[in-house]
Amino acid sequence: MKIDFANLQHQYQLYKTEIDANIQKVLDNSNYIMGDEIRELEGELEKFTNANHAITCSSGTDALLLAMMALDIQPGDEVITTAFSFIATAETIALLKAVPVFVDIEESTFNIDASKIEAAVTSKTKAIMPVSLYGQPADMDEISAIANKHNLRVIIDGAQSFGATYKNQAEVHYCDIYTTSFFPSKPLGCYGDGGAVLTNNDEYAEKIKTLRVHGQNKRYHHKYIGLGARLDTIQAAVLLAKLPHYVGEIKARQAVAQKYSNNLESIVTTPSVKKGRTSTWAQYTVRVDNRGRVQEKFNKGGVPTAVHYPLSLHLQECFKSLKYVVGSFPIAESAAEEVLSLPMNPFLTKVEMETIIQLFN
Repeated sequence: MKIDFANLQHQYQLYKTEIDANIQKVLDNSNYIMGDEIRELEGELEKFTNANHAITCSSGTDALLLAMMALDIQPGDEVITTAFSFIATAETIALLKAVPVFVDIEESTFNIDASKIEAAVTSKTKAIMPVSLYGQPADMDEISAIANKHNLRVIIDGAQSFGATYKNQAEVHYCDIYTTSFFPSKPLGCYGDGGAVLTNNDEYAEKIKTLRVHGQNKRYHHKYIGLGARLDTIQAAVLLAKLPHYVGEIKARQAVAQKYSNNLESIVTTPSVKKGRTSTWAQYTVRVDNRGRVQEKFNKGGVPTAVHYPLSLHLQECFKSLKYVVGSFPIAESAAEEVLSLPMNPFLTKVEMETIIQLFN
């Protein structure tokens, strides 16, 4: 048996009629950039989250850039974020010549430890950027309280968490700007790169819309230095076909995660979701000793695994100028040595799950 990690081909076959029809409509209209499907998708994303504004863009990485540019993050400004995430979280801060200031994570959720954020605030701090890692929101009440106390903005990097909730609401309602990714393997993915920026702030929304088209506020007139960061119309068409199925897929992911946990919690350290929030389970990530040996066993058994992520951000070579060292953030460092992501998608069968679980015995 060969198990698929994300099973995108099976998903495509399930929704093939709708996806193909939507793509064909774009081809027939030949409006490949900022076609009608873009605004239609943005409207659907607004309905899905109850956000005032959803602005699609070219990737989750560009979504982060657009968010910080909208907040006027300048060279030398500091942005507090987690030491354990995908590189884009901190890379985008550095691209704007701002300074990523890392904070260690919680053992139980892999998210930024909110109790350690305030100690990292300085006179140069302009924003806090929590990451909803693996699909679960961070401690947004505590983070918002710190931000309010120090007059800071909050950007949520929700690249893995679109559809998750915090106190029964979408995360956009607990920050200034929420960003997400539609990379193909994300819980809601398109067929290439894609992303979105969501906000309830009218001023930020208008600025982001301008920034994503080279800062252009009317044709060939440029108010800001911006980006070429539009979502392709074909990608919007794919997402429009997938979105009606998404709530059901999230529930299926949650059921898969629950079965994993029920069967593995006595064998390995399993992930947990805090009270008052839900996860999209972008990844189901356990902690294991001797990870290399475990991966080899799974590979021989036809089960793919992944490591998200093998090196903490503060120890990446590109951030060596920040002068962090081994031991700066011990919880993030130990997580990097132990995390192992198992196949996670809404279509895992009972037999496939039993095969995966048995490999731990």
